[in-house]
Amino acid sequence: MWQIKLKFLLFFLLSALIFQDSTSQEMNYSPSIEIINSFEKTADSLLSLLTIEEKASQMLSTSRSIPEHEIEMYNWWNEALHGVARSAKATVFPQAIAMGATFDPELIQKTADVISTEARAIYNIFDNKGMRTEYTGLTFWSPNINIFRDPRWGRGHETYGEDPFLTAKIGRAFVLGLQGNHYKYLKVAAGAKHFAVHSGPEANRHSFNAKVSAQDLNETYLPAFKELVDANVEIVMCAYNRLNDNPCCGSESLLNDLLRNSWGFKGHVVSDCGAIYDIKPNHNFTTSDEESVAYAIKGGVDLNCGSLYNLIPSAFNQGFLTENDIDISLKRLFMTRLKLGILKDVNDNPFEKLNENHINTKEHISLARNVAAKSIVLLKNKNNVLPLSKSINRLFITGPNAANLNTLLANYNGLSANIVTPLEGIAKKVSNGTIIRFNEGVGLINNSDRQKWSTGLASSSDVTIAVMGISALIEGEEGDAISSDANGDRNSIRLPRNQINYLKDLRNSAGDKPIVLVIKAGSAIDLSEISDYVDAIVYAWYLGEQGGNALADIIFGDVNPSGKLPITIPESISHLPDYNDYSMENRTYKFTKYKPMYPFGFGLSYSSFDYSELFLKKNKIEIGDMIHLNFEVFNNSDIAGEEVVQVYIKDVNSSFRTPNSSLIFFKRIHLEPGEKKKINVALDHNMIGSFNEKGIKEIEPGIFNIFVGGSSPGDRSVELGKEIKEVTFTVN
Repeated sequence: MWQIKLKFLLFFLLSALIFQDSTSQEMNYSPSIEIINSFEKTADSLLSLLTIEEKASQMLSTSRSIPEHEIEMYNWWNEALHGVARSAKATVFPQAIAMGATFDPELIQKTADVISTEARAIYNIFDNKGMRTEYTGLTFWSPNINIFRDPRWGRGHETYGEDPFLTAKIGRAFVLGLQGNHYKYLKVAAGAKHFAVHSGPEANRHSFNAKVSAQDLNETYLPAFKELVDANVEIVMCAYNRLNDNPCCGSESLLNDLLRNSWGFKGHVVSDCGAIYDIKPNHNFTTSDEESVAYAIKGGVDLNCGSLYNLIPSAFNQGFLTENDIDISLKRLFMTRLKLGILKDVNDNPFEKLNENHINTKEHISLARNVAAKSIVLLKNKNNVLPLSKSINRLFITGPNAANLNTLLANYNGLSANIVTPLEGIAKKVSNGTIIRFNEGVGLINNSDRQKWSTGLASSSDVTIAVMGISALIEGEEGDAISSDANGDRNSIRLPRNQINYLKDLRNSAGDKPIVLVIKAGSAIDLSEISDYVDAIVYAWYLGEQGGNALADIIFGDVNPSGKLPITIPESISHLPDYNDYSMENRTYKFTKYKPMYPFGFGLSYSSFDYSELFLKKNKIEIGDMIHLNFEVFNNSDIAGEEVVQVYIKDVNSSFRTPNSSLIFFKRIHLEPGEKKKINVALDHNMIGSFNEKGIKEIEPGIFNIFVGGSSPGDRSVELGKEIKEVTFTVN
């Protein structure tokens, strides 16, 4: 058998074709060469005026003022993971994992556009007050596009899930929305983090060495970053850990060779906070802090979140750095501020007009509710118990998360005056003729049975809604998740034992009366032990300020559920490899050897969607040929709904490891009752090829399967009622 290898560079990444509307194409900040040249001239002029000490002062996350050169103090640290965070009141959108569950880049771009509008308005307010502290600037260290490779990682809910392709498309949309499409100025500067190969364990993140093969690096860990660089993201944050022995914050091969020289990144690199300090004592990579500073700057880290760059003059005096090394990095920082229009006084920046009237408006609140509703995933609906009637006679609401604000806010969050809990949303939705009773019943992780008596309320109610799960106090960043027993990570993915016992008691009390289980979580929860005890399961994430209203919209049928899982929910933690192992073997839907509890891409609807007329114009192709896939989707129900159409591919005959299947296309469509839509997808060689052991994209002759449906393919999807169509083609 002969092989035809595509001649790609080692780090060339999958750039598969996906539906993009004209708005997405137009909103890519890309100033003209003339504007960039003008900014560079200003930056060079400033550099020529500054001493080494003054230059060093501008390369810290808290950059000091230099009045004699009209440079104002600026604090670079700001967050906007799902709304302007840790600052003034702002709209709180659903957590990032929920954004991933929408499978809707257009919606997420609109969301990010709103976030940047509020961000500019908040900046203008603080600027007028002369406040320039943390969380008042315009450089946002969001989004987090690391791959959620293991459900034990506490920060996984900050990401868009486990799939590189989905992460790339949602992340790209978020960046485009944040940065805007003005011809001259960035609306705000977005930041892709953490570069690269960073997803726990939290306890070891300051010293961890991620050992990764070239295949996994290019196939899984880098594609989303490449996509965001192509979208002109302005900031990249380097990670705490080492990658194949070299600290990421200063890795010449990672930051200069790959990010800048190969990919063409034009913005600046910021260290994760304290990462440069870690280089000597935690990574044992250098012998002095000055050497660490030189390693980072020469390796491409322009901005230090921390204080170690105060040693730049000492590193310079000891010969570790040249002034040119310093100038290269500082010029990038000046360029970002010039692109934002905040380094020198300007009179042509349209974003200066934004004010308090543009914050948390009715339209923004409505959008937050819409995103939350589209993210909610219906996993089980026995006998179509949902949607419930708003005129139900007696309703019992219970569970530790029914009135828990933490499960709405998640982390890296803002605050607003419109936070609606599930209890409030449900109470608002039902009729005045409904008797509502509420009892928390059980604590989030407290094993006390003191309120076990409350299960008796299920016996006298028509329906029980149990809002269970975990919160960002259990899963999150090191130091923030104060209820975690693993530095923010989880040692178990089971529902807490006290909640399992409580659900069993509820079932005993309710008899045949329905129990609706709502899971609030940002990661996979093992539901195998309790699935048979409930009639419906709703996965509701950390839904932001309108989460309670959005949940009620779904439960009572005002909105048809359409969210899809951006993660795999395994049956057991025993199905997972060692947490410290960064190999993708047996991880995610792409490489697992086990049947999941719920598969990636899965989610039910109140509608029924049928796929038909699946065919290829050619079933045998040569290298370089386009493949034209056609199929139809039919709403075979009397309820209007939205379906996320998904296309996956599998290389059947490859001589090297390839995924079980890979998502290569998705599109959210709306179908009225009885409506049918035709879908046409053009597949190119990038969508067909796979990465071999050397990390090189390759297509070998053989058979390829294409799967089309409303979930990832596999026996489990079919068992859960998903129709997956399949067609085969051959590469000669």
